[in-house]
Amino acid sequence: MTDNAIDAVDLAYSYGDVRAVDGVSFSVAPGEILGFLGPNGAGKSTTIKMLTGQLTPQAGTVRILGMDQRRQREQIQARIGVCFEEKNLYESMSGKENLRFYASLFGIRNPDTDTLLRRVGLADRGKDRVAKYSKGMRQRLMMARTLVNSPDVLFLDEPTDGLDPVSAQSIRNLIRQEAERGAAVLLTTHDMHEADELSDRVAFINEGRLYTVDTPENLKLEYGQRSVKVRVRAGDGVEERTVALDDAAAGDTLKAAVASAGLMTIHTEEATLEHIFIEMTGRGLGG
Repeated sequence: MTDNAIDAVDLAYSYGDVRAVDGVSFSVAPGEILGFLGPNGAGKSTTIKMLTGQLTPQAGTVRILGMDQRRQREQIQARIGVCFEEKNLYESMSGKENLRFYASLFGIRNPDTDTLLRRVGLADRGKDRVAKYSKGMRQRLMMARTLVNSPDVLFLDEPTDGLDPVSAQSIRNLIRQEAERGAAVLLTTHDMHEADELSDRVAFINEGRLYTVDTPENLKLEYGQRSVKVRVRAGDGVEERTVALDDAAAGDTLKAAVASAGLMTIHTEEATLEHIFIEMTGRGLGG
């Protein structure tokens, strides 16, 4: 028996002749955030629908918290939280009423709506009808609704979509808090900075196939350059130099650059997740 919160083994699903997911396997441990990355049509949504019980895998198995998704769907639903991009909120209800109604589906009679709304920055708007909410406010309410049953597993699809930078950062902090509480988090996002900042590991999927599951740090070390870029003032202009760290003279070169009065910036040449994905698959994440 595994201790993972999510176990996907050889998942496959086709729409007619189109193989949307082709032999995908990965796991997520309690307290871990896995960034699930791929362009539109790569197989992310189909995979998540199989994990959450919306689709039955045509091949392979899904276990959530040690339970089989085919046979124990109701028990699983009670212990997961799902936040999809579609905002299926009741606009005629207030924020608090939306949370109370959703809590009732889990048999929760007195949810702490004030705390939930405070955690997503809507403490002063809980009595307002959702019809008056902006796109960003609706997204934050969706996040609060996802947490109403204190889930052990979170499936988050673009959770900061439509949010201003301050609100987006507060949601990222909230996701970290949930992981620290022990919840396993499967996160899809097109924001590579967000994926890099939040994810303990990332999974690259394209055309239904999983290319890698690894930590951002390991991927950057494998695909990045061992070099440093130095920018110094040169008269009225700026001179940019790339120093290979494997060069025998690298230490002396960097020491001289740091001592220079014209030094402007110095930073490592680090591969981005976007560049690594393109190198692996030949396709951009936004495509």
